[in-house]
Amino acid sequence: MTTSELKGIPPRLRLYVEEHIIPLYATFDRAHSTEHVRHVIEESLALAQEHGTDIAMAYTVAAYHDIGMPLGRKEHHLHSAAILRADKALPQWFSPSQIEQMAEAVEDHRASSSSKPRSIYGAIVSEADRELSPETVVRRTIQYGLSHYPDEHGFDFHYRRAVEHLTNKYSEEGYVRLPLSSPRNVANLASLRALLHDNNALLGLCRSIWAEETSRP
Repeated sequence: MTTSELKGIPPRLRLYVEEHIIPLYATFDRAHSTEHVRHVIEESLALAQEHGTDIAMAYTVAAYHDIGMPLGRKEHHLHSAAILRADKALPQWFSPSQIEQMAEAVEDHRASSSSKPRSIYGAIVSEADRELSPETVVRRTIQYGLSHYPDEHGFDFHYRRAVEHLTNKYSEEGYVRLPLSSPRNVANLASLRALLHDNNALLGLCRSIWAEETSRP
């Protein structure tokens, strides 16, 4: 985070998030790890500066966006929003209307949502949450499969699952949306779609990443 970005975040809020919120991500699967939430925070702050929005709100939305993951992936966005609404520390820094707007933004961040985000904060976290470099997307897909299907040890299962997920989400007919169409995401999505059309390249990348991930302790 740059100095100018940090200036917009109250120091005690940043300390609270660093000590009580971000560490929770260390217990999540590798696809929703501490590294992921820090990436979303960094991208959200850059987008918030670009669009002239409240830096502290964008920071908080990003920090809480996946916090409900342990309660179930399918509705994690709703659980995350409920946790944000219920956090008794946040009224130190935000009004009730700001807290509600942040909770709505968390609810709106999920890629499979058929509705547009209700505010710029939902658009920011949605855009920031799209880590679309081909290697990152494939790695997170493999990581998720290994974490959630621990009894499936063969590459073929994880490759088939990865191709199905990648096609359903990222192909030209997929459900992923880019609310702000940032140049980085647009370029990475184009590269990812090109990879999906190259079966040999996709197979090779999946095999390489699967070997790396399964060799970890």
